[in-house]
Amino acid sequence: MEHTPYTFLVILLSIIDHGLAQTSCAVDSFTVKEDFDLKRYAGKWYALAKKDPEGLFLQDNISAEYTIDEDGTMVASSKGRVKLFGFWVICADMAAQYSVPDPSIPAKMFMNYQGLASYLSSGGDNYWVIDTDYDNYAITYACRTLKQDGSCDDGYSLIFSRNPQGLPLAIQRLVRQKQEEICMSGQFQPVLQSGDGSNESSIFDI
Repeated sequence: MEHTPYTFLVILLSIIDHGLAQTSCAVDSFTVKEDFDLKRYAGKWYALAKKDPEGLFLQDNISAEYTIDEDGTMVASSKGRVKLFGFWVICADMAAQYSVPDPSIPAKMFMNYQGLASYLSSGGDNYWVIDTDYDNYAITYACRTLKQDGSCDDGYSLIFSRNPQGLPLAIQRLVRQKQEEICMSGQFQPVLQSGDGSNESSIFDI
């Protein structure tokens, strides 16, 4: 019986250690969509929610049209509204090309993007497809800078839907689980999808 407290302590520490491992925010521990299929992913997507990076980022009415070139490369044209100088809201057009550094992990891509106007930035970011069912939703993730512990210091994520009006509740629950897995739970903002001058917004319960 004198070993009982020691045994209990070992079990408790094991549980705590397992829990910490399960909630690791190290970016390298994040899982992405297995056997990602570019052709099924292609087409029109509408952003329903976003976690912004630092600096200028698309504000609302965000959509992206993905196409596959003859050589198998994915390219995209994106639209959205941007707020400049804190008050000037304008429509913005972006273009991007995607490469796959490691063919064994096709969902981990690198995106080179260009703003199609002088006031928009150009550059490159990781573009990871965390999860998608191709027909309803997709969750993308990028980390621009890492902390020393491997967690993300400046990252962003978009929740996409094929339908600008929202996602079914069952899929929303799945998306919230994925938000937790990439350590961004509670950090998302809804993205307005007002269409052609209407006041209707997309339906997404953050």
